[in-house]
Amino acid sequence: MSTNTPRARFAPDGGFYADLKSRADAYLATSGLPAGGGVRMHRKTALILAWLAGSYGLLLTFGAVSPVLAAALTLSAALATAGVGFAVMHDANHGAWSSSPRVNRAMALTADLIGGSSYVWRQKHNVRHHTYSNIDGLDADIDAGAFLRLAPSQRRLLYHRFQHAYAWFLYGFLALKWWVVDDVVDLVRGTIGGVRFPRPGRGQLALAIAGKVLFFGWALVIPVIRFGSAWPILYFVAGSWVVGFVLSVVFQLAHVVPQAEFHDARGADRRMASGFAEHQVRTTVDFAPGHRLLTWYLGGLNYQVEHHLFPSFCHLHYPALSRIVEVTCRDHGIPYRCEPRLGGAIAGHHRLLRRLGEAVPVAAVPAAA
Repeated sequence: MSTNTPRARFAPDGGFYADLKSRADAYLATSGLPAGGGVRMHRKTALILAWLAGSYGLLLTFGAVSPVLAAALTLSAALATAGVGFAVMHDANHGAWSSSPRVNRAMALTADLIGGSSYVWRQKHNVRHHTYSNIDGLDADIDAGAFLRLAPSQRRLLYHRFQHAYAWFLYGFLALKWWVVDDVVDLVRGTIGGVRFPRPGRGQLALAIAGKVLFFGWALVIPVIRFGSAWPILYFVAGSWVVGFVLSVVFQLAHVVPQAEFHDARGADRRMASGFAEHQVRTTVDFAPGHRLLTWYLGGLNYQVEHHLFPSFCHLHYPALSRIVEVTCRDHGIPYRCEPRLGGAIAGHHRLLRRLGEAVPVAAVPAAA
């Protein structure tokens, strides 16, 4: 795999980011709240982990009573697993769960608890995606290989004309692919999307391996031993499909939608036409901001614009920050995009998948030479 992937260099900020950070700091000072989650985040984390542990414990205890009950408890455990990813490990890996770096590092291991590698996640998500969001050739999150065309600059294959129909099924396999294939391949090759990343030290590598052993132990091996049967394997695969589907759809609704801008950095080094912060706003879309239950479950990831601008802020701040971001964007003439309903965001993603699968060209925003 080639490692000569181009870099994107952003234009000067022009005052937008400085103004935005100043207003966000003023909000924190006025609210008296820490940038980390504090006690509210501790309570929320305890509740979500209890949801996962309770679903798992009930499954081990009563899973043999009936297939319907086993399926219901598997679904509950799968949704709780995704909830841990959204609302706990995501903040922790960004250093936003706590004001203590040591605590954040400990809580970041919840990624390993639910099957992923926290080390690889930080390299792929924090470094690559957050720096180069929606830049084809640099953002691995919009690279689905030959399976899907997720950006206008990507090659269109004949079967992509049907991707708006089959993509939803494929999304369910994200988690299993992440756990079994992606982390392992990335660690062995030392690259993510063709870009080299720092090799983990012995301790970090040991944690990654131990995390895989722990996850497959509690999620698969223990149920098989407990019930003395192979049927838990089927429930594990089904549960992993639910986790993958939920995770995939949520992240797609923020970036792979008609309102978001795409850029192409393949072929040569490029200088972006906008500053870093403006780029984050233009390539990201909020959705369903008024849905309190959805916001709670998704760890505020329906406020994706705010997350990209302030990844070190706990997601509990995102609703308040969204009002600051919207006003600041208006003051600087930058489009702030938000889909008010979840259904509208899903429909928008479906429309873009269909457009990208058609033979009619869909324009990307090229990087400035």
